[in-house]
Amino acid sequence: MLRPEVSASYQELSEDVERVSENPTDEREGEMEVHEDASSVILPGIAFYPGKARLLSCKHHYYDHIPPLINPGQPGVIGCTTQRINYTDPFTNQTMKYALVVQGPRDVKKKELVFLQFYLNETDQDFSAIDYLLFSSFQEFINSPEKAEFMKDCESSYSSWKFSGGFRTWVKMSLVKTKEEDGSETVEFKQETSVVNYIDQRTKPRSDQLFFVVFEWKDPFIQTVQDIITANPWNMIALLCGIFLALFKAADFAKLSVKWMIKIRKRHLKRRSQVMNHIN
Repeated sequence: MLRPEVSASYQELSEDVERVSENPTDEREGEMEVHEDASSVILPGIAFYPGKARLLSCKHHYYDHIPPLINPGQPGVIGCTTQRINYTDPFTNQTMKYALVVQGPRDVKKKELVFLQFYLNETDQDFSAIDYLLFSSFQEFINSPEKAEFMKDCESSYSSWKFSGGFRTWVKMSLVKTKEEDGSETVEFKQETSVVNYIDQRTKPRSDQLFFVVFEWKDPFIQTVQDIITANPWNMIALLCGIFLALFKAADFAKLSVKWMIKIRKRHLKRRSQVMNHIN
C-alpha cells in the first residue's frame, strides 16, 4: 500500500470563498455557489461541552499576541461567532448533551488565534476539565437544517479532548485528509498542546475555577494522504510463486550440499586407505 502526501494551503481555500461571497452572480445562484464552496473550505468549528462552566470572553487575536487579562473571572467581550445546541448522546440516545459551538481561527497568514475564558463557580468533582472536539466545517454546521444530527455525526466521527482549569492551554491544530480506495474522503484533526500555569492574583476567595484555552493553526497546509491499493489476485499468485521458487532453490541447494559433503567424505577415506597401504 502506497501513501503519497500532497499539501494545499488553508489560506488559498479561504480566499476562494471570500471572492465568491463578495461577487455573487445571481441571488439564488450566488447562495448556492457560496454554500458549495464554503462546505469545502477548512473553516474549523470548535464544540465545547462546558457543563456548569460559563463562557466569560472570546476574542480573535493575530500574530500570536494575546494582551494582558483585564478583570479575569468577570464577564468580558464575546467577539466570536457562537451558537448553542442541545442534542441526545449518539452513543446512548438517552442523555441530553449541551454544546457551545464556536467558529475557529481562519486567517492563517496573520496567525489568527481564538482565545476563550471560561468560569466555573463550584464543582463536586476532584478534578475539573472541559471537553471539546474539532470539526472541519463551521459553515456547514451553520447551513445545516438539522444541527442536532450534525453534531451527533461529528461526535461519532471525531475524537474529543480536554483542557483543565487553572491553566492556559494552547492548541495548535493541523489537518489530515485521507482519500480511501472507494473515493470517499475522511478528515482527521491532529493537535499539539502546551500548558502554562495561570497565576491567580485576585483577592477574592478562590473557590471558583478559571479556564483559558487558545486555538491556532500549526501551519498553512493540509496534509492529503491517498491510499493506493496494489494488492490483487495476480499479485497474490506472483507472491506465492516467488515463495515456492525460493523454497525450491533452498531444497536444491541443500541437495547439492549433501552431495558435495558425501564426495568430500569419500575422497578423504580413499586418501586414508592409500596412506595405510603405503605404511603396510
